[in-house]
Amino acid sequence: VQVVESGGGLVQSGGSLRLSCVVSGSTFRTDDIAWYRQAPGKEREWVAAISWRGEITHYTDSVKGRFTISRDNAKNTAFLQMNSLKPEDTAIYYCEEWYGDWPRGHPVRYESFYWGQGTQVTVTS
Repeated sequence: VQVVESGGGLVQSGGSLRLSCVVSGSTFRTDDIAWYRQAPGKEREWVAAISWRGEITHYTDSVKGRFTISRDNAKNTAFLQMNSLKPEDTAIYYCEEWYGDWPRGHPVRYESFYWGQGTQVTVTS
């Protein structure tokens, strides 16, 4: 299985980036997907998640209204559209394929399957 994130880069505050996560060799179409990020000196932080059908999404409060997670199961690809970026969004962003449940629309992770190597996002003020 290979998980490859891309789309990161250097952007000014207020700008946008679209991250992609391509998964090959897994049961992508029946697994949930999440995006995490890790800033220098900080722990990895969960950012957003999407159910395997794509009908349920959930976001951490700090990105609500600015980030949008989506997926294209035909292409085994997940996306994270990031708008109105802030310097505090600077981090390495990781994609995770996982299995869980969504009681009342909130993700509960039972098992983590695969992670990518991450893509760097840097937002300058």
